[in-house]
Formats: sequence, C-alpha cells, structure tokens
Amino acid sequence: MPSERFFDEQSEQSEVKTRIIEKYFYVWAKVIMPTAERQGGRIAYIDLYAGPGRYKDGAESTPLLILRHAINDPKMSKMLDALFNDSDPINATKLQSEIDALPGIENLKNKPRVICGKVNDSAAEYFNNTRLNPSFSFLDPFGYKGLSRKIVNGLIKDWGCDCVFFFNFNRVNPGIPNSSVDTHMEALFGPDRINVLRSELPDLKPETREARIVEELCQAIKEVGGKFVLPFRFRNSLGTRTLHYLIFVSKSFKGFEIMKDIMAKESSTQDQGVPSFSYSPADASMPFLFSFNQPLENLKLTLPSEYSGQELTVDEIYKQHSVDKPYVRKNYKDILMQLEEEGKIELRSLTGKRRKGTFADHLLVRFQ
Repeated sequence: MPSERFFDEQSEQSEVKTRIIEKYFYVWAKVIMPTAERQGGRIAYIDLYAGPGRYKDGAESTPLLILRHAINDPKMSKMLDALFNDSDPINATKLQSEIDALPGIENLKNKPRVICGKVNDSAAEYFNNTRLNPSFSFLDPFGYKGLSRKIVNGLIKDWGCDCVFFFNFNRVNPGIPNSSVDTHMEALFGPDRINVLRSELPDLKPETREARIVEELCQAIKEVGGKFVLPFRFRNSLGTRTLHYLIFVSKSFKGFEIMKDIMAKESSTQDQGVPSFSYSPADASMPFLFSFNQPLENLKLTLPSEYSGQELTVDEIYKQHSVDKPYVRKNYKDILMQLEEEGKIELRSLTGKRRKGTFADHLLVRFQ
C-alpha cells in the first residue's frame, strides 16, 4: 500500500515537516492553555491520517512526539485530548501499541483515542456540526482523498482552532484535468476555481502552473474562513522539482505569527534576511504568491508609500502589512531603523525615553 511505503524510512523532508508540526503544537498549546483552562480545561490534538506511529527505520512520527510533549508537561498532561485516526486497521493497531508502550502514558488524564475510519464527507459533516475544544489539527493524506475545504473549515471554525494540511502537489497536479476525480478536485478548490484552472493550466509553463495551482488553493481556503493561510514548499533532494506543501490555516494573527517564525527558521535559504519559505515562483498576476517573492528593498520602498501621512505603532505596521508576505517582525524593525536614519520617518514613545537604536513594538511611527 502507498501508506506503507511512505512510512518505510523518514526522509529529510519528513523530518522538517515533523519539526514544524511539533514546534507549533508546543508553542500553540502554551498560548492557548491559560484561557482554555478557564473555559473547560481541555485542548485537543487531532491527526486524521496518523499512520503507525513509527517509520520502519525506528524513527518516531508525529503522534508519538506530540504525546511525549504532553507527558513531560504537567499542565498539558491534564488538559490534552488527543484523537488519532487512520483508515488502515493495521496502522491503527500498530499506533495503539506504540502509544501504550510510551513511558509515562498513564499520566495523561485523557487517554489518547485511536480510531479507524475513512476521512470522507461524513467526517467533514461531523467537524462542521460539532463544537471543538481549542484544537490543533493535522491532515496528512498520501494523496488528496478526504482533503476538502469543508473539512478544513470544520477544523478551524471554533476559537483556538488551527490546522495544517499536507498538499501533495505531485498528485493534485495531474488530477486537475482528470475527469474521473472531479469530485475530489471540486471539494478542494471549489467548482468555480477548478474550472478556471482547467482552462488556464494547459498553456502555462511548469513553474507558472505550480504557482497558479497553489495561489488558487490558498484563495479557496480563505473563502471558507481561513483568514491566514501560509504555505511552505518542499522540493526534492536536488532542488529541481516540488514534492509537496504544508499549508497552515488559522483565523488568528497570533497563530499566523508563531507559525511564520517557525517556518522561517526551517527555510533552507534567506534573501537579505527574508526567509524563502521555499515558495513557488510567481508573478504579479497572482498577488498572494507574488508577495512571497519580493526582496527586502521592496519593503523599504512600499512602507513609506503605503503609510504616507499615517502614524502607527511598530506592532500595528507588522500586523497590518505582513499578512500574505514573507517578512518577519525583525525585517520590519530593520527597515524602520534605516528609514529613521534617512529621515523618512519620525518616531516617538508614549512611555517616555527611548533607548537609541531600538524599536519596541509600542513605538509610534510617523510617515511623511
């Protein structure tokens, strides 16, 4: 089976993917737990394509790593409600055995649940009609079956709920013109967007085709409630072609900022301190992805133009301007420092004296 081959050995790309999920879960949980503790006392981790728990080379996959975090954190061990699903009964059985063997697993207040079922329209209906505790969900299908805008919306609709899904570009790309998988493509992109893609893609070069597909996917997710969408691309070992993407979806800027910092650190390259996120090539006709291919000089040019005559805090500038762009908070502070030195902005502090050369988030920036 494809899923069995997938878990034969942990690749370098799988290691990066696992680190991104693991890091985000831990930081997300720390941010969410104080409020969740007052609102019912539970947080959740949901993995709908969990696999057997280990690769055949012995490396632990995401479910076991997440549970180890909970076991080692006294507060999290009392609050975490973990749900793992795999459609393969053999994988589900193996995962249950691996979980049962984890040292300290008995210290978790809520026993992790392992179920075996297909991720289909019924699952999407369930998550759309069920109120969730604050949850971080991971959808990691081998292909695209079960992955839909509807299930993503169901997983992020409630407070404190974020989602990451695996987008297998190598499978979706040939699936778009394939009429036998119309239902799956429409569930992912929506009928209008998939029809536009089918008409445009045959005339596009491969790199532009990829950018167009990911652009439409991100916009489709935004249409159903994913206010903040952040893609991270994985290439093959030679860097010659794209394998897949991780797509992060949230309604919270805080979640977006946390994941952006994590993905930035996992990026293999940077341009002038701006992380690559391994995004697809794009042009100005695709604004969502085009914004991820701007050098740092463009930030220096656009800020004075976009905010001419306005006064905002450093924090407000970052939160307003950084959405759908690759820049992290440090990039903004570096550029603002340059603009101040050039006399193109004025800064003032409402709290008194400001230490020279620093850019606290509360500082007010006045653009000429």
